[in-house]
Amino acid sequence: MAFSRKQIIEPKVLDLNELIDNLRKMLRRMIGEDIRLQTRLSRPLARVNADPGQIEQILMNLSVNARDAMPKGGELLIQTDNVTLDENDAERHASLKPGLYARMSVSDSGLGMDADTKTRIFEPFFTTKPKGKGTGLGLAMVYGIVRQHGGNIEVYSEPGQGSRFNIYLPAVNEEPIELPKAKQIPPKLPTGTETILLVEDEPTVRVVASKVLKKLGYRVLEATNGGDAMIASQSHPEKIDLLLTDIVMPGMNGRELADTLQPQRPDMKVLFTSGYTEDYIVHHGVLKEGVHFIGKPYSPHALAVKVREVLES
Repeated sequence: MAFSRKQIIEPKVLDLNELIDNLRKMLRRMIGEDIRLQTRLSRPLARVNADPGQIEQILMNLSVNARDAMPKGGELLIQTDNVTLDENDAERHASLKPGLYARMSVSDSGLGMDADTKTRIFEPFFTTKPKGKGTGLGLAMVYGIVRQHGGNIEVYSEPGQGSRFNIYLPAVNEEPIELPKAKQIPPKLPTGTETILLVEDEPTVRVVASKVLKKLGYRVLEATNGGDAMIASQSHPEKIDLLLTDIVMPGMNGRELADTLQPQRPDMKVLFTSGYTEDYIVHHGVLKEGVHFIGKPYSPHALAVKVREVLES
């Protein structure tokens, strides 16, 4: 999943501190009022060459996992600092070379993990959540993004002692771009007024996709799985123009959902999405060739363009 995807990243020279500051408000909404969010940002921080949308995806995935590990509340801490790795340090970090790195850390005061869990957390489909509550792709996606950017991720955790994820990204000697404040949608993106049924079991992806689509003018019906999507469709007597659904979900998968809904709504277009490449899911018989597909993680621009393309097809 990490290296065979066709996803095109759009790296820019970034100040991670600025990105975290911009994302703070959304993270607070996602983790809830019973979890205290703190940031300790080292200034000045080394610049990195990275895709802003994918780094935000990392932060949101790790924050949601931390929230789930603190069912009774707790503390979420996001830190940044500069780290210089020598040859001995680099040997400890797979594929990293000696040099300067920006380190971004996400820590929680939650349940923690035992040694066996720590060795498997980045495996696709491995999850400690109850059946039907997750696909086990969140941390696999985080791992893939970090490695795609030439970095490394490590985890420290003990049962009952919380968890800490350290992400190392190579530093660059360039001036950062100025990020849009509060993730404003660029005015050139294609817009619309149609109704979209969004089906996504990963909370971080669903929150971002829904927010982007609503800002573009669409009416969005949200569902966390196939069963919820069926109920949402039955409760909405008006037209649904597009079904935007993840493929790999607990229970009914995206293809089965589309096959069930389309006879009831023959004019409804369908756009599939997945953390796996289109070639992979076609090869394994999950999808047929020629269907509309967008790989995850996707940028707001890619989502806006693809949704408009499918609606007008």
